[in-house]
Amino acid sequence: MKFSNSIFSAALLLSGSRSLQAFTTPSSSVVQRGPSNAVSPSPFAALFSTTEDKAETETKSQTQSTALPPDFQAARDQSVAALRSSLPAPSLEAPLVHFMDEYFAALSAAAAAGATNPDGSPITARQAAKEMTETLQYGMKYGLGPSKFTFAGASHKALRGNPDGADERYSDESFLALLGPHARTDFYAAGCNFFRPAMDLEGSLVLGRDNLARALDQVRSGENVVFLANHQSEADPQVVSCLFEKVGPEYGDLAAHVTYVAGHKVTTDPLAIPFSMGRNLLCIHSKKHIDADPDTKSAKSAQNMKAMNEMLQMFKTGGCAIWVAPSGGRDRRNVETGKIPIAPFDQKTVDMFRLMGNKSKKPTHFYPMSMVSYDLCPPPDFVEAGVGEQRNVRFTKIGIKVGEEVPNVGGAEKRHLFTERADQEARDGYVELLKGLGMDQYIP
Repeated sequence: MKFSNSIFSAALLLSGSRSLQAFTTPSSSVVQRGPSNAVSPSPFAALFSTTEDKAETETKSQTQSTALPPDFQAARDQSVAALRSSLPAPSLEAPLVHFMDEYFAALSAAAAAGATNPDGSPITARQAAKEMTETLQYGMKYGLGPSKFTFAGASHKALRGNPDGADERYSDESFLALLGPHARTDFYAAGCNFFRPAMDLEGSLVLGRDNLARALDQVRSGENVVFLANHQSEADPQVVSCLFEKVGPEYGDLAAHVTYVAGHKVTTDPLAIPFSMGRNLLCIHSKKHIDADPDTKSAKSAQNMKAMNEMLQMFKTGGCAIWVAPSGGRDRRNVETGKIPIAPFDQKTVDMFRLMGNKSKKPTHFYPMSMVSYDLCPPPDFVEAGVGEQRNVRFTKIGIKVGEEVPNVGGAEKRHLFTERADQEARDGYVELLKGLGMDQYIP
């Protein structure tokens, strides 16, 4: 199928190209439950950088780890010792130890605040060690070395362990050999289990539940739903899943069904790869990424065209739900004021999704989605082109609001009105969430 130049242009600029990249933050202070979750930033080197002073990084990690309760400290020390004995390269030690310190501190804060798991059990040091160890094992196996997982094509279906026997990939012996002992691992659940204990779900908010209910009914009836969202954290897919689960199991099922529009970082960053393996993805290269390497430009452009075709086929089949950030990336903190404004929705991106919906001949519904998740895994203050960002995690409240459906009507001459309305709905919902979460200091 041929695509018009306008669609191709939109594909190159598609916002998801910078979505769900790894997990990053510029902070080193633990966020406790309370009315204010302000984060104080300080820059760190990228995950696989060899330029950071190792001694300085270890000092920072040790400073934070000394504040842990004895059980979390012991679990942290044992986990770090195990990591050091299995690292493929010494340059990985400092940033990964920092990541471990962050995670143990976040779950220690969750335990101190009385947060619990979905079954009501307490969050423990043993749980932190288990989740971190498994995540690093997945990253080492599938993000590095001969068993690195390759995302073939322009889309990816979540690896859930094939519990119902319906996933044909699991009948391929070479595929099973690649996954090895993790052939029956549910990578979707693994990603949620890793981030969920760092979310203050008791203090979190889900607004617009009537709109979410309508979206669920529309998907169930074979119609399509597109969530036009702002994007704040590398853990946003897990935020969606855990907050939808908070509403009810049927909404948790919807979250597992969602396809996320994502860029090259989620399929190439070693620690992001295992989380991406558990998600339904449409993989699209940003225009900046395409233009960065002339030798691969044609191949990347071809993949984007394929992604558009696959998305159109999804729409034609019906019953699909897609999450996309039309801004082109994550919201960035204003370093002067500390406020966190929403990045504006891109007109061409929204136009492209509307056009795909119209071409499919299936009813396609568009819902603005406001997200507050910045403190969970804040992005760097400035856009970084490469992979391997610094990994930090915070225990914090989060929030989602599903806004009123924006009717997919009107001709080309008024298409800007659709984008402006969706953008404004997301902004209004964002401010409402920040006020409800007691994070007024972030309101732009």
